Amino acid sequence: MTAPFSRRTALQAAGATALAAGLSGGLTATAAHADDAESRPKLVAYPRPSAVPTNTSFQVRVRTAPDGDWQTLDVYRPQFEEINPATGSGKVYNSSMVYFDFRCSVEVEVTYLKGGTTKARVRPDSYGITPELLGDTLRFTLDEPKDLVVQINDEIFDCLHVITNRVEHRPPAADDPDVIYFGPGVQTVTGGVLTVPSGKTVYLAGGAVLKATVYFKDVEKAALKGHGMIWASPGGGVLCEGSRNIRVEDVIIMNPGGYITTLGEAQNVHIRKVRGFSSRGNGDGIDIFSSSDVVLDGCFLRNSDDCVAIYAHRWDYYGDTRNITVQNCSLWADVAHPVNIGTHGNTDAPETIENLVIRNIDILDHREPQMNYQGCIALNPGDSNLIRNVRIEDVRIEDFRWGQVIYMKVMYNTKYNTSVGRGIDGVYVKNLSYTGTHANPSLFLGYDTDHAITNVTFENLVINGVVIADSMKKPSWYFTTDEIQWFSNEHVTNLKFLTTAEAEAAAAS
Repeated sequence: MTAPFSRRTALQAAGATALAAGLSGGLTATAAHADDAESRPKLVAYPRPSAVPTNTSFQVRVRTAPDGDWQTLDVYRPQFEEINPATGSGKVYNSSMVYFDFRCSVEVEVTYLKGGTTKARVRPDSYGITPELLGDTLRFTLDEPKDLVVQINDEIFDCLHVITNRVEHRPPAADDPDVIYFGPGVQTVTGGVLTVPSGKTVYLAGGAVLKATVYFKDVEKAALKGHGMIWASPGGGVLCEGSRNIRVEDVIIMNPGGYITTLGEAQNVHIRKVRGFSSRGNGDGIDIFSSSDVVLDGCFLRNSDDCVAIYAHRWDYYGDTRNITVQNCSLWADVAHPVNIGTHGNTDAPETIENLVIRNIDILDHREPQMNYQGCIALNPGDSNLIRNVRIEDVRIEDFRWGQVIYMKVMYNTKYNTSVGRGIDGVYVKNLSYTGTHANPSLFLGYDTDHAITNVTFENLVINGVVIADSMKKPSWYFTTDEIQWFSNEHVTNLKFLTTAEAEAAAAS
């Protein structure tokens, strides 16, 4: 491996490309690194290396609002997969992505070069961005960094992903001995794997494109940071095994050969504002195995398999999984689940997946033809796993193509499992909303009396604007689930649907 540990190698990696080419108003990289916040540029864009594929559906410009000079952004080409339900084969589609940094209000202008624009939508819907549409060009303003999808005429794949960051205040220096520095341009390492020592930070500067898996193996206090990209790595984007006190922040991971990020037997890992795009079979987003004290915060994941998966034992990873938080994320699953929990475990030494928090999440899409793998949020314990103490709060599910809003099943899936899951106990779902018409009935399926689903409460469940509660008006012989065409079997006990007022009254009594 030829990782750039020396100052000389780091400076060579930076290349002759001046960062100033992407800075607003002729400011230089020196100004971008200045301590004085006011001297930093307000808007920073980065050139796309010519070796990295582009897409030609969009022209995108950005300027400081209200009347700065327009900068044209380079367009990258993420790819996504769609499964044919009749054959099981997958078709890969090209899409578009741009990214930039800013520290002010900016105006974004998007032109759909294929023409024929009749409507435009900026997602997630919860951001409330209504673009101004002028023929095939639309404009909107951002006051703070957000990650967005711009859809023209409801196109699923031929759309634009807009990724934004704050302008960096004090990025690390290329000659910092504790930094493995990659500057702008396409960068490689021998063997396609960059193994990170304890105490080191891998830094991808804006405009850097690293073709390698970043590997944390049995290390402590190490990190991957920066506004650059991991692209087309032969394996996954990030692999973290047996390590602790690890941080991964801000990077974009596009079209890897495996998962966006894998955690196995890891502890105290913070993944912040990672953006992941994938299209290959089993192209998961962030998968967590037998790990604890993990936070996923502010991530944008569009994947051709589960966006976030939380498991116990698989492969060479063993042990319980606990204290996992997924928050402030936007998730789009072209295949399988936005969130999947529980499939893999250890029949010989049963494990527990517990103390999970999923909050402030926008689910933009979910498409899965197979009933066994549906659910925007799925709790599916197999392999003698027990799932317990789960809190799901403030989740907004936009209309999706194919699947279920939520799915809980104590399962014995012989494709993956060698035993039935032990059960699901203690799930509290607050302020979950779904707006749309494509959802199949959500299912709650205990396996038998000894492998059941118990103590599940929904507070302020809103389906197409209607609050669903046991106290709602309905025929006396109806179950509450009948009102929304959901189903729970006889091995589900203490399933409740409450209004917020009812939940608060119960808590006060």
